[in-house]
Parts: sequence; structure tokens; C-alpha cells
Amino acid sequence: MNIKLFCNAGLSTSILVKNIAKEAQAQNQDVQVAAYPIDELARQAKDADVVLLGPQVAYRLQDAQKICAEANVPVSVIDMAVYGMCDGKKALDIAMKLKK
Repeated sequence: MNIKLFCNAGLSTSILVKNIAKEAQAQNQDVQVAAYPIDELARQAKDADVVLLGPQVAYRLQDAQKICAEANVPVSVIDMAVYGMCDGKKALDIAMKLKK
């Protein structure tokens, strides 16, 4: 599964990306995860399986839903507590539920 996370500049999600990858490996899941600035969404969505938005860009959810609908990709905002704690397990759970 190809998970793409989006935030303001693509930098603040780096710890969460590492934690998601670590959790996916622990669960024996084949997951690729990367972070991008929100302005890259239109280019990056087409080869994503799941798109997750950081809470700081939640205000862009409607735009993201339109872009992701065109690419047939589910999208959700990461809960602020999950994001703030860099909880890779919960973020991976969100992605897995979206993919189903």
C-alpha cells in the first residue's frame, strides 16, 4: 500500500512517516509511506492508495476530496492527538481502514 501524507511543507510529518513505516514492518505489511507539501497533492494523489492530511492542513480537506475523488483515492485528516504523538500504529490503522 502506498500511503502519502500531506502537511504544509512536507517536513513536519517526517517522524510520523518513520513511525508508520516501523509499525508496518512490525505488522509484516507491505507499505510505502512518504510526506509531501499539500501543494503537491494533485501530482502525488494519482499513484497513492491512501492520502492522509496533517491537522494543520485540515482546512484544505474539501479541495483534497475533489482531487482524490478524481484519482479514486480515499482521503482523511489525521486526528490531532495521533499526529501530535506521532503514533505510527494509529495512523497506519487509519490508512488500513480507509483502504478497505
